[in-house]
Amino acid sequence: MEEAQRSLMRIWIDFESGLRQVPLIRRLLAGLLKTEDYRALLLNLRQQVVEGSRWISRAASSFDASHSELRSMFISHAQAEHRDYLLLENNFVAAGGTLEEIRTYPKNIGSEALNAWMFHAASQSNPVGLLGAMFIIENLGQRIAGPWAQQVRSQTGLPDDAFTFFSYHAENDEEHMREFENALSLVVSVDGAVAEIARHARVTARLYRLQLEEIEHV
Repeated sequence: MEEAQRSLMRIWIDFESGLRQVPLIRRLLAGLLKTEDYRALLLNLRQQVVEGSRWISRAASSFDASHSELRSMFISHAQAEHRDYLLLENNFVAAGGTLEEIRTYPKNIGSEALNAWMFHAASQSNPVGLLGAMFIIENLGQRIAGPWAQQVRSQTGLPDDAFTFFSYHAENDEEHMREFENALSLVVSVDGAVAEIARHARVTARLYRLQLEEIEHV
């Protein structure tokens, strides 16, 4: 268990460091983010988030009876998050955008790659490696969503109802991380599981960063 946790934390540290090099995040950290930057972030995140419960559900269906606890966890997670994209849509409108724009906006290159990777991984038999992907995504909510929302709010002056997506995940992803730790404990003794989880975390981290890098290139 400790080996898996150390490996994942090394990947997370590299990922978090890399995020600081993304142009939009650099502007945020420098106190230079504009409202149009935030709208661009919401536009691009929505196209990824709307697919989230679909790949989680696909993964749940790929677990056999020997992994019934993981299957139950994935089903529960999909149910909890299948309407998250609506928060992003409402936030976008509160930030001055329109529903038509955010609902019809295309995926950027990074979102396309991330989505394809998630569905590919979720379609494998007993996809325990996806715990690594969930580690990256849920940690974004637990560790970064709250501070980012506070910084964007202070730099743009937007109202609280423009940040409900980030606020929700800042408040709830700690519980999701506890669920992750429990799930990790179920599979660490399986041959090759730790390596697969780390590999999925590494790929997901890189593609998530690519998604943010491509925000201005749609």
